[in-house]
Amino acid sequence: MENFITRLRQYATVDEYVAFSVMTTMGVGGIARYVAYPKNELALREILNLAKQAGVTVKIIGKGSNILASDDDFDGLVLRLDRTFTDVFFEEEGVVAQGGASLIALSYQAMKAGLSGLEFACGIPGTLAGAIYMNAGAYQGWIGDLVEEVEVLIDGKPRWIPGSSCEWGYRTSVFQHHPDWIILAARLKLTKKDSEDIRRLIDQRRTRRIESQPLDFPNSGSIFRNPPEHFAWEYIEACHLRGKKVGGAQISNKHANFIINVDHAKAADVAALITIIQDEVKRKFEVELHTEVEFFNWRKSDEVQ
Repeated sequence: MENFITRLRQYATVDEYVAFSVMTTMGVGGIARYVAYPKNELALREILNLAKQAGVTVKIIGKGSNILASDDDFDGLVLRLDRTFTDVFFEEEGVVAQGGASLIALSYQAMKAGLSGLEFACGIPGTLAGAIYMNAGAYQGWIGDLVEEVEVLIDGKPRWIPGSSCEWGYRTSVFQHHPDWIILAARLKLTKKDSEDIRRLIDQRRTRRIESQPLDFPNSGSIFRNPPEHFAWEYIEACHLRGKKVGGAQISNKHANFIINVDHAKAADVAALITIIQDEVKRKFEVELHTEVEFFNWRKSDEVQ
């Protein structure tokens, strides 16, 4: 592996033995053997070839805001695009941005450019690529509604895919069915609007988010997808689970669809709370709650759906 790490450093800034607790917003998880920040797209392709030749498993993450990594160590390579794949170019009624661009920063840049459409994203702590992967949304706005086309690395070759071919759904997209595809960039359609009007809406939504969500503790946002008939938090609250703790993890008293890290929680603590919620809601309402967060590096027997 010494040769692998030496060659890897030619194409990226590389860290070794990095805890997922510092790479994810939930603040839990084991140790990743390698973490690399590719210098550019060519370097990314070369790194993928290196890893394939060396038999090293690769996982790409952005801000880690929607990932629950297990407590087990990951003897593989984590690729992060949020340092170097961050270029943003505004057009008259849209923007072309690389996948590692911060979604929050992008929404504020759009505001300054007098372009509306990304106001819903002003409080989502992820990357553009992560938002596209999940079809992230809030306040009835969805990233998929804005996407004109997405640049994707498929089998080592970049290719632009029309937004109409991305199979958008509630918290889903075509990319979830192709985990080997890497989202490099996207072109979004925005609408001209007065910057101050956009600012007021962003301020309103930021205030609402602060008032309704436990932003003072590490968390991964909404844990469960909303079922068809009611919000997930309504079922959780009806089961009287607000405030319930397992180890250092707790179901938030402020928003029942949030699990927060209140005291050096383990990933297993979070997973245990998820299972408790699912079991209670199923028992009381015959409703299956499905997670919104992605489980990574879990043994199949421990993974929650």
